[in-house]
Amino acid sequence: SGTKRAPTPVEFDVNNPIHFSFIVAAANLRAVNFGLTGSTDEAKIRSILDDFMVPEFEPNSNVVIPANEAEAKKQKENAGEEEEDKVSRLLSELPAPSSLAGYRLIPIEFEKDDDTNFHIDFITNCSNLRATNYEIAIADRHKTKGIAGKIIPAMVTTTAMVTGLVCLELLKVIQKKKIEAYKNSFCNLALPLFTFSEPFPPEKVKVRDGWEWSLWDRFDFQGPKTLGEIIDEFEEKYKLEVSMMSGDSTLLYGFYMPPAKIAERRAMELSELYTSLTQKPLTSGTLTLVCCCSRMEDDEDVEVPSALYRFK
Repeated sequence: SGTKRAPTPVEFDVNNPIHFSFIVAAANLRAVNFGLTGSTDEAKIRSILDDFMVPEFEPNSNVVIPANEAEAKKQKENAGEEEEDKVSRLLSELPAPSSLAGYRLIPIEFEKDDDTNFHIDFITNCSNLRATNYEIAIADRHKTKGIAGKIIPAMVTTTAMVTGLVCLELLKVIQKKKIEAYKNSFCNLALPLFTFSEPFPPEKVKVRDGWEWSLWDRFDFQGPKTLGEIIDEFEEKYKLEVSMMSGDSTLLYGFYMPPAKIAERRAMELSELYTSLTQKPLTSGTLTLVCCCSRMEDDEDVEVPSALYRFK
C-alpha cells in the first residue's frame, strides 16, 4: 500500500483560501447548530481572524507511536484502563440535565445539492487540510461533491439513453414539428425492450368559436396591477366577466362580497392583497390565479385556463 508518511502540522494563514474557506464553512455550520444567523462577510471575518492568535502546535511527549503490529497490539491492551479513566472524567465534567432546561441544539442533515448550506464546502476544505498534512494532492469542490454524494457518471446507463431521447424530442419542439413526429418511449435495458408510440394531442376546452385552450395555455399578467385592473382586462381583452378569483387557494374576489369590500380590494395591488389576506409574504415573484368566468355575450359560464401574475 506504499510507505507511510508522517503528518506535518499546518500553520494557519488567513490568506490561504483553503484555511479561510474552512473557517467560514465550519463557523456557519456551527451557527446552524445553535440556531444563529451565519455570515459570509469576508471583510468582517478577516477582521476577526486578524486579531485571533492560533496556539502553536506542540506534540504530546507522552504519546508513543507503535513501529509494528505487535507493539500496536500491546499498546492497545495496556490502554484499556487509561481509556476508562478518560471516559469517567469526561462523564463527570458533563453538566446536570436540569441545568440545560430549554437548551436545544439543531442537528444538520447532509445535503449535497444545496450550494449555499456549506456542507460540501466544509468537507472539501476539511479533507484538503488533511491532505496538506500528509502532502498528498488536494481535490476541488466538484470532485469532492462526486465522492461525498456517491455520484456515478451516467455514461452507459438508462439515464443516459433517456437524456438522449428527451433531447431528440426537444429538437422537434424547436423545429415546430407536427404531433405525429413526436414519440413516447418505453425502454428497459435489462430485457432489453424498446417500444415507441405516438402521443395524443392535449384535450381542448372551447371558450367560444375560434378560441380553444389546453393545459399548456395560461393567461399572463405583468404587474404591478390592481385587482380591478386585472378584472377589467378580462372584460376588455377577452370579453369574460370574472365572478370569482383565487390566488394559491386564497379567495381574492367574489361577486357576492359587500360592495365596500369589493371596492377596497379592487383598488389594491394583487400581491399586496394576497399578503394582507394570508399574512404570508410572497417570495417567488409570481402568483397563480384561478378564475371563474362567464362569456359577456350570453352570460354562459365557461372554463378558462389559470393565470400567472408576475409582480417582480
